[in-house]
Amino acid sequence: MKKTVIGTVAKSGQQKTLRVEIERRMKHQKYGKIIRGRTICHVHDEENVANTGDTVEIEECPPKSRLKRWNLVRVVSTAVGGAGDDGGEDSGEAG
Repeated sequence: MKKTVIGTVAKSGQQKTLRVEIERRMKHQKYGKIIRGRTICHVHDEENVANTGDTVEIEECPPKSRLKRWNLVRVVSTAVGGAGDDGGEDSGEAG
């Protein structure tokens, strides 16, 4: 059975490749403080559907390149506050 995880797209600059960060919280072994950690995965996105800030579900796969070991399953939610929304608000204020 393949492992599936949910993370946030940190970078989507290359074609068919995403950099996804998986956040985790853990208790420090000695001091007991809750600290944040992250795992970075390079993901294969065949149709280039995900953008920076999106929440995505990924699953592990055989190696596709030197770093890519994950496939994009689906986009769970898209990033809020795109450039189109900002342009509409600016036009409304000016008029």
